[in-house]
Amino acid sequence: MGNARKLAASELRLFERKGEVEPRVAAVHDLCGYGKCSLGVAIPVLSAAGCDVCPVPTSLFSAHTRFPKFYMHDTTGMLNDYLDAWQEEGIQLDAIYSGFLGSAEQVGVIRRMYEEYPGALRIVDPVMGDGGEKYPTYTDEMCEATKGLVEGADVLTPNLTEAHILTGIDYEGQDVSDEYVHRLMDALLEMGAKNVVVKGVARGDGMIRNYLAGRDVEFEEVAGEMRPFMLHGTGDLYASALLAAIMAGRDLHEAVSFAGRFVYDAMGITPAQPDYEVRGVSFESKLGEVAALLA
Repeated sequence: MGNARKLAASELRLFERKGEVEPRVAAVHDLCGYGKCSLGVAIPVLSAAGCDVCPVPTSLFSAHTRFPKFYMHDTTGMLNDYLDAWQEEGIQLDAIYSGFLGSAEQVGVIRRMYEEYPGALRIVDPVMGDGGEKYPTYTDEMCEATKGLVEGADVLTPNLTEAHILTGIDYEGQDVSDEYVHRLMDALLEMGAKNVVVKGVARGDGMIRNYLAGRDVEFEEVAGEMRPFMLHGTGDLYASALLAAIMAGRDLHEAVSFAGRFVYDAMGITPAQPDYEVRGVSFESKLGEVAALLA
């Protein structure tokens, strides 16, 4: 682009709704029977934004991996047949939203979807770990394969751990400088992402910071008040809320801001729920905030 002016995030809309037509989103995530994450979050949040959500289950869990005991069933063997049937039905997609994967081979399944639906938005939440550690079901092979989803991602939404895994830049904790975040985002953009949102910078001042930048979009910090506790599944809820705002026709700045507010509001009612420390964010009664995006 040379010296061409970069856009402010408030100038970038990635999706324009067409009247009353509901956009169709393939949600490529795992499904947990107990615990709030992945498809259990993506389906209701995106549905509240008026999307037709089509699940592509990457694995089935009895409960999410924060629980000491869980059963996992890897669905890799069925996914190509699953997508073959979609092709036979002529199903069309407006967006492909990927998250937690069951195997390294599933990266190839997602790339197949990109080939078959070249006009669909690509939203990649590279769910691999947190707090400097990989999730227990993720292998080095899976993390390496996930790098293949960075190129061409319309929006990539890693936390600091995932950005470290993808780029190879050393993990320095959650309290990091703007310069460090810049370095991560520049590396991810060089790997081929179109826009990057890095989630969850916490500097101990009561604020949580999310950052966005793109090939054509200026680097920007979006900060909001932070709850004095952490919960499992906030990353899934954030990415789903961000995509909900995008599919509602909001600009990228609005989407990043909305996602942060929605997670904050949902976390506020969660401590009233049983087993909330491990079960995750109780967002259901706040879904009206998502529906209001369409007003």
